[in-house]
Amino acid sequence: MALATPARPAPPEPARAPRHRTNGSAKRARWDMKFSPYLYIAPFFIVFGVFGLYPMLKTAWMSLHDWDMIGEHTFIGFDNYAELLKDEYFWNAVVNTLGIFVVATVPQLILALFFANLLNRTHLRSRTLFRMAIFVPNITSVAAVAIVFAMLFQRDFGLINWLLSLVGINPVDWDSERWSSWTAIAFMVDWRWTGYNALILLAGMQAIPRDLYEAAALDGANQWRQFWRITLPMLTPTFVFVVVLSTIGGLQLFTEPLIFGNGNMRGGTQREFQTLAMYMYEKGINSLNTAGYGAAIAWALFVLIGIVAAINLALVRRSVK
Repeated sequence: MALATPARPAPPEPARAPRHRTNGSAKRARWDMKFSPYLYIAPFFIVFGVFGLYPMLKTAWMSLHDWDMIGEHTFIGFDNYAELLKDEYFWNAVVNTLGIFVVATVPQLILALFFANLLNRTHLRSRTLFRMAIFVPNITSVAAVAIVFAMLFQRDFGLINWLLSLVGINPVDWDSERWSSWTAIAFMVDWRWTGYNALILLAGMQAIPRDLYEAAALDGANQWRQFWRITLPMLTPTFVFVVVLSTIGGLQLFTEPLIFGNGNMRGGTQREFQTLAMYMYEKGINSLNTAGYGAAIAWALFVLIGIVAAINLALVRRSVK
């Protein structure tokens, strides 16, 4: 009986030549590399254009008109801005805004720097707990904060006046004088924003290499000298950011003085603490026939913020050199 011959294995298939991209797919790939980054960032610019750029341009256009909220408007050029220069209430609001800004922001930045340096200590116990606690005032409702502080600074039954009476100081009518109202509002602002700024500065401090502190300690530098020679110079970019952020927020102050004055948009009986934002609202919203004038105040506030921010930026950079 003959044996069956084993079947021969099938010959291997010849290797396929690599497919070359067609002109269409290559063009799509180039378009993807060229235009996809713009698509990724497009949502931000769309939102900014709708809610940021368009309102700014619309406000600038309104400021050149005698505009009322009914819709009637007449082009008057720069007459609203010329009227601003002669408006004593406008200059009163500028003084109040700058005064409250200085009284509130300078101590706020100093305290924020102190707390950030304290929370940056490696040997501090419960650091996470303290970092969470210092941020709590910022997440508290600003209306609730203003109401509580308005009660604390009441003339007859306020806690602050009671504490002052213990050392023989007569009760202070906090909302009737310029300096006293500025001080009360500054306390309110500092309590709410010091912790927020401290955490930003703390993040900047933690980015500083520890090797620098160890080398400075070996050279005999104490903590105070390390702070001035290492921490503060290397913290300059973060500190500049905090200063600019505080400048923008401080010059746009609105809710705290409004609620401190029990909702009075005039900021006291004699406008003792009316800020530019409050005056802008009074003219642009409350007075229906002066919306164009309110828009001019808004642009004046914008220019003031730019000027003060530039001055602060120059001073900070010069002081840390």
